[in-house]
Amino acid sequence: MYQKSLAVCLSVLLILGGFCGYQVHTLSAKQEKIKQDFSIINNVSFGLLSVNNWRDQIEAIISARINSFSLTPDQKKELKKEIEDILQSLVTKALSKINQTPKTVGGKIKKLAFKTMVDTTDLHNQVPSFAQKIVDQVNKPSSRERLKDIAQSKLEELSQQTYDSSLNEMNHVTDSVFQQYSVTEKKAFDKKVSLLLTALTQETYKYAYGLLATILVILGIWTWSKNKPQLYNLLFLYSVGAAFILLLVGVTTTMIELDARLKTLNFQLIGSTVSFPDEVLFFQSKSILSVVKILMDTGKIDMVLVGLLILCFSIFFPVAKLICACIHLLGSHKWASNKAVEFFAFKSGKWSMADVMVVAIMMAYIGLNGVLQSQLASMNLRSASITSITTNNTTLQPGYIVFVGFVLFGLFLSEVLKRITDRKKRIA
Repeated sequence: MYQKSLAVCLSVLLILGGFCGYQVHTLSAKQEKIKQDFSIINNVSFGLLSVNNWRDQIEAIISARINSFSLTPDQKKELKKEIEDILQSLVTKALSKINQTPKTVGGKIKKLAFKTMVDTTDLHNQVPSFAQKIVDQVNKPSSRERLKDIAQSKLEELSQQTYDSSLNEMNHVTDSVFQQYSVTEKKAFDKKVSLLLTALTQETYKYAYGLLATILVILGIWTWSKNKPQLYNLLFLYSVGAAFILLLVGVTTTMIELDARLKTLNFQLIGSTVSFPDEVLFFQSKSILSVVKILMDTGKIDMVLVGLLILCFSIFFPVAKLICACIHLLGSHKWASNKAVEFFAFKSGKWSMADVMVVAIMMAYIGLNGVLQSQLASMNLRSASITSITTNNTTLQPGYIVFVGFVLFGLFLSEVLKRITDRKKRIA
């Protein structure tokens, strides 16, 4: 009676745990893809280091200054003074040339006529009024509009001559990503990605905790069945199944993310702000299997060897340990007493690096987090002309939590197997 009810209950728990594990893996992969796309669009090479970005922002600032162009009273006085100086200089040069001794009769007649009809002193005295008329003409709305058009056309000409040599590649990448998210510009993309990531993160952790909750229920059933040895084999078999789910999700799901950003970088230019928000300096997200794949893909002997060691001691040994534990407990005496089975069931714990990986990832997280925090802190600047704020978004991901759950649950199953084996020996 107990066995049938327990089998049904454990089957439901295993199905539920498998569903939660599948959701954790799937949602984590979606989240990683979105973050990769975000890091591409907001990469520093497309922002702070992009000629086009600088050009567009500076062009917008100068264009706004052109459109709001108007002479202040002080500027009018200064302009009038400059025009007066130029006109006085022109008059002086003209008089100097006229006063030169002419070589022809006609030239002598013209010089005599000029001296007779033109008062040079009065000519100099009229310069201020001419200068004022020029200033008034320049300050007319129609004249200002013509000046704006000339300046704007020259600005556009210079803008067309300034471009990033990698423009086509950048446009291809950004257009491809924008098309995937049904947006046409960066602000809309960033807003949509932020909402998606918030929802996905909540969902991922919900299913991760749901998976761990099924393990806690199984542990509770072990406590309940403490004095029911007839249920041990069935319960152990289902527990191994749950452990496989934890291991599979743990090694294939992202465990750690390294994310270093310039949160804001602002420059003051002719009274306006040139801004570069959310500039991604570095982004990487890795699971155990992805690390193994990267090491193997290098093709270097030392890297391949390290990859094989991680694959062997962090994945193969735990899998072999779980399988051999089931064989030892449920198989025939011949299989249960096999040396290889006994080795993996009882003695492979010290060879398995699953628990070491947990500590190594935690230490790597602490170390990298500290290094990034220290380096980014030196980039924080606050002055009248520039403001720079950096952020370190390095985090441990749900894959790490699930893998920790597998290690702890595996230790529990090892202890259970020893006690069950000892009990059988005592009975025998």
